Formats: sequence, C-alpha cells, structure tokens
Amino acid sequence: MLLDTASLYYRAYFGVPDSVRAPDGTPVNAVRGLLDFIGRLVQDHRPDDLVACMDADWRPHWRVELIPSYKAHRVAVETETGPDEEETPDTLAPQVPIIEAALDAFGIARVGVEGYEADDVIGTLTTRATGPVDIVTGDRDLYQLVDDVKGRRVLYPLKGVGSLQVTDEAWLREKYGVDGPGYADLALLRGDPSDGLPGVPGVGEKTAAKLLDAYGDLGGILAAVADPKSKLTPTQRKRLDEARPYLAVAPKVVQVARDVPLPVFDPALPAAPAHQDVLDALGRRWGLGGAVARLTTALRP
Repeated sequence: MLLDTASLYYRAYFGVPDSVRAPDGTPVNAVRGLLDFIGRLVQDHRPDDLVACMDADWRPHWRVELIPSYKAHRVAVETETGPDEEETPDTLAPQVPIIEAALDAFGIARVGVEGYEADDVIGTLTTRATGPVDIVTGDRDLYQLVDDVKGRRVLYPLKGVGSLQVTDEAWLREKYGVDGPGYADLALLRGDPSDGLPGVPGVGEKTAAKLLDAYGDLGGILAAVADPKSKLTPTQRKRLDEARPYLAVAPKVVQVARDVPLPVFDPALPAAPAHQDVLDALGRRWGLGGAVARLTTALRP
C-alpha cells in the first residue's frame, strides 16, 4: 500500500475541525486525521507493506523547464537554491514536521527523493513491485498506474478513507473511456488547471476520450494529424497541429517517473511502534494520545 501522504493530510486538514488542538493550542487536526486515516486503512486492508510517499519537491525544476506554467499558480515564494515554497494554509505547514516525526516513531516507511514528487516515488515503487499494489490518493493523476493484470489499483477517498472508490480498469473505461496508460494521454490533451497544464485548446475530456478511442494513443492522434485521409475535423487537425510544441513535452510532465533513485528502506508494515518512548512524548506534547493508541492497536497482527 502506497500513500500519497500530502494528498491525505490535506484531506485530513480540511476534514477534521481545527478545534482539534494540542495542549498549547496549536492545531493538530491534520496530524490526528492522518494517523486515523492510516489506522483505518491498516484495519480494513492489512497490507504487507506500507509506504508513506512524500513530496521532497512538489514542483520539480525539470518539469517547470518543460512547461513553465506547471503549478505556477500555487507558488508562494520562489527560491534560487531549492524547491519553491507552496501556498499552504498557515496552520497546516507547522503540522508537517509533526506528521513526519510520528510516522518515523511508528516505524512506518517514509520516502521522499530530492527533485521528485510523491507521485514519482509511487510510480517507481509501483513499477518495481512484484505483487498487487494499492495506491491511496486523492489525486486522479495516479490513475495512469492502474493495471488489472498486475493488480495495481487506486483507492480514492470519497469521504475520509472509510469510503473509498476502488479505481480499476473497468471503472476507468466506464468513466473516461480509457485504461490506465490512456489516462495520462487524456489528462495532457484536456489539460488540468489545478496543475497549470494548458491542454489543447478546444479539446475537453469527451473530445480527448473520442480521439483516443479512434486513434489509440497520443502518437496515433499525431499520426492522424499528419495523415490527410484521417477523419479528424479541420478544426481538430488545426488545433492539434498548433499544439505540437506542447504535446512534445507534456508527456514527460504528466507521466509519473518510474526510475527514481530510491534510498534503501524497509517497507514492511510494523507490528508495533518502532520508538515507543518517542511516540509517547509526541502524544503528550501534541495531544495525540487517542490517535496514537488507535493506530498502535490497528498495527497489531
């Protein structure tokens, strides 16, 4: 089980009241919510391995070089030497180090790699996996990793993690008319304002799905643009032809990396907290006793 950790703690932050606070009044709603999310996931799914995948760089420079608008609207502060600072709610940012400390104290593997997003870590771990993989995320971009033959699916939270949309290829075909790899082509054609991806003007989700159904993939669509005998409308042909510079670089931006140089780590789900004394101290300091106890109970075999 691979967790898109930032996606989940954002959901926890907005789903758990900010009246949930530490003894000193510091909001800890995202921390408590995430720990309870993980406890519920472990309880319901009993994964052999569990990895909390992190955004070491939420807006990698190599993606921005290809498409400068990539996530540009979410930049709070541009930096010269490291990742740009993302716009984050004032009371969420201070909770992230607490989340990281709690995961480490539990012994839950936490993996982020400089220059890459959590999606890229998830893509690499999924590619390396020899068995089934459940990806827990509120980010539809990861639908591109769905593969029924290899047992790879996305669990998309609808309300917390007690209500999960199980995204497999049958669901993708019914909803979007594409399979897992086809979803990346669909996304880059239609664009995604939340990620600053412009897409092809005039090509929305339904048109993108029809083009992919007719021509197979992005390469097939571009071949049709060059083929005067293809059944593209004159408007479609013109728009796709004009979008060639974007379409040349968009796949690398939209597709998750699958070859991230990962550190050595133990992905095994712990049966008990790795550092109980540290965890107890965190629980007292931040008022997390209940959430710590619930996750500790869920981890027991």
